[in-house]
Amino acid sequence: MSWLATNFISAFLLPPLCFLLLLGLGIVYFHRRPKVARFILIALFGLLYLGSTPYCTDAALHLLEGRNAALHPPYAQVDAIVILGGGSNFDAPEYEGRDTVSYMTLQRIRYGASLQRATGEPILVSGGKPLGGKRGEAVQMRDVLEQEFHVPVRWVEDDSNNTFENARNSYQMLHAQGIQRIYLVTHSWHMPRAVRAFEDAGFKVIAAPTAFTTGEHLGPMAFLPRAESLRDSKIFMHELIGLLWYRIKSATN
Repeated sequence: MSWLATNFISAFLLPPLCFLLLLGLGIVYFHRRPKVARFILIALFGLLYLGSTPYCTDAALHLLEGRNAALHPPYAQVDAIVILGGGSNFDAPEYEGRDTVSYMTLQRIRYGASLQRATGEPILVSGGKPLGGKRGEAVQMRDVLEQEFHVPVRWVEDDSNNTFENARNSYQMLHAQGIQRIYLVTHSWHMPRAVRAFEDAGFKVIAAPTAFTTGEHLGPMAFLPRAESLRDSKIFMHELIGLLWYRIKSATN
């Protein structure tokens, strides 16, 4: 299934579209079946509150992040560091209209650069052009790592459009050179799905998560809905759907 088809289908299961669909269903039944409509609208209100409240969304992301701890010295011996792309900023005016890394990709390569300096291991960057653009994410990542962080990049894998392809393409590139044991760098909430994909591809993976959800001190503001928390709900549900899809694929193969 193509990247576009997969993401089009998943959009119906993720906020905000899933909430809008529930709202539309409640409106449709408002006069026909008032009790059903009332139940739908009350459920929608509860889901929208929980899905946009920092206390709830932080707790949800922690469920994913808790599966892999942060790395600390002494570092294990590996053959390479693989850093996954996390999106692009297209036609950035401050960079003369060039495509460049998004803030999430920047978080990943910043930690990857730190890990490379600490271990000396070579880097592979992975990410294609799932949304189009002039240059693949991996090419953008290489340029920022080498030109701004002054860290060398040995391999560039710029044909993949999702985590599954990141894993398969990276394995084909590194296995030919006898490389199997890697540090895998990505967001902490993305790590469970990424590790699953890379281990299924054939790698021996040591998780190197970054950008943990540290949250804020418990207080009144933690229970007030925020737009950024709705984004976190989308991330959480997207990762759950991805993990479920990988499990289904593994069971059917």
